[in-house]
Amino acid sequence: MPSSEGTSKKLNCFTCQRRERNEWCVLSDEELKMLDRGRVTKEYMPGEVIFHEGDACRGVYCLEVGLVGVRKSNADGNSILLHLNNPGDTMGYRALLAGEEYRASGEALEPSRVCLIDAATVRTLLTHNPALGLRYLTRVSQNLGSAEEKILHNATFSVRARFAHLLTVLVDRYAESKDESPVEFELPLSRHDLASMIGTTPESMSRTIAKMEQDGIATFSGRRVSIPLLETLVQEFEPEHFI
Repeated sequence: MPSSEGTSKKLNCFTCQRRERNEWCVLSDEELKMLDRGRVTKEYMPGEVIFHEGDACRGVYCLEVGLVGVRKSNADGNSILLHLNNPGDTMGYRALLAGEEYRASGEALEPSRVCLIDAATVRTLLTHNPALGLRYLTRVSQNLGSAEEKILHNATFSVRARFAHLLTVLVDRYAESKDESPVEFELPLSRHDLASMIGTTPESMSRTIAKMEQDGIATFSGRRVSIPLLETLVQEFEPEHFI
């Protein structure tokens, strides 16, 4: 990956290909100039922390390249992976909107390039462009809906059904083709992180994987996953869909 200094000079908010899929798409040219002036770009290697839980909010982070895991510590001090952010996603906006510290940490899971838009710039843009605030309100509402759905899954689905559902989400993001069988892709996460995302233990995750392999639902070789028939995987959590 090129140096962050050289890359930062080449990048700007006008040419960013990710802007059209995030909140900044509603900004005018003058507002984009302000956004670009308030931007600092940095590159991270896997395992590096982008922002820490409990830190004062410095602004909003935009992921341009890579994969970022959002983590939170539980009462025992263990790190729990909450969700993943992909290129085009923004991070840290909830803390800024609420006037709070960051409630979770962001960790690079792949080589990543991230832009930080300082808090003063974001607040100025929100004041001048109501459409930007509406975009963030929409994003917060969508995230709340996803959180409620996850609570429902954890309360009503078995570990196996929750894992099958997570696999289908990862297929959508990482499989090159879903129309050919078998469907194959690389898991972006360790088994420990997969377990935390569905609210179970690594031991239970290992047993679930072994049983799914035994039943021919999927095979796992390291992080490589092969799914003979995607419909069979979906039946694990939506059996009525195929009746």
